[in-house]
Amino acid sequence: MLCLFDLDGTLIDSELGILTCVRHALARMGVPEPEPASMRSWIGPPLHQSFAPLLDHDEAGIQAAIGHYHERFRAVGWREHTVYPGIEALIAGLQADGHVLAVVTSKPRLHALPIVQHLPFGEAFARVYGPEPGNPHCEKASMIAAALADFGVPAAQAAMIGDRRFDIEGAVANRVRGLGVLWGFGSREELHEAGATAVAATPDQLPALLAA
Repeated sequence: MLCLFDLDGTLIDSELGILTCVRHALARMGVPEPEPASMRSWIGPPLHQSFAPLLDHDEAGIQAAIGHYHERFRAVGWREHTVYPGIEALIAGLQADGHVLAVVTSKPRLHALPIVQHLPFGEAFARVYGPEPGNPHCEKASMIAAALADFGVPAAQAAMIGDRRFDIEGAVANRVRGLGVLWGFGSREELHEAGATAVAATPDQLPALLAA
């Protein structure tokens, strides 16, 4: 089976790096940061979507804020994460069972690639899909479709695994199984409402869901 994994909130806990870079960008733009309780909602969606309401949907301002975010992320933010407990064993087991693994993330590919490459199990992933420069609106659905085409795998033999509705909605759009995970930044309700086929509370539950 082709197993497509989200990155932030699924393989790694990247809250520190992402939110520190968001605060850096907003400070550079002179924009007050949102209430702390709402900041976690920035993890998962494309940056363009999250910055837009705070910058009156001004495209030039949005692009400037994204630039400031990337400035800090390239320097230090990409290292500010931890691997969730149980993920390394999960990936090793799936690889040993013959599954093909890839990453599909809303993080720009040029930022996601070094993170994946530096993971202790990074070599298990055959490809990394993420928005390319000049395409800030690249959606999970289009990247999942690209993965299915690249690997020549029918939708019935693929699954998208992630913690937010964007992952599940992308899966539904391509008629692949969307498996939600609860150790990241989304809720069970969010995942079910998006159309998740099943939801795993811990990494060790995923192999059985993939085999079902």
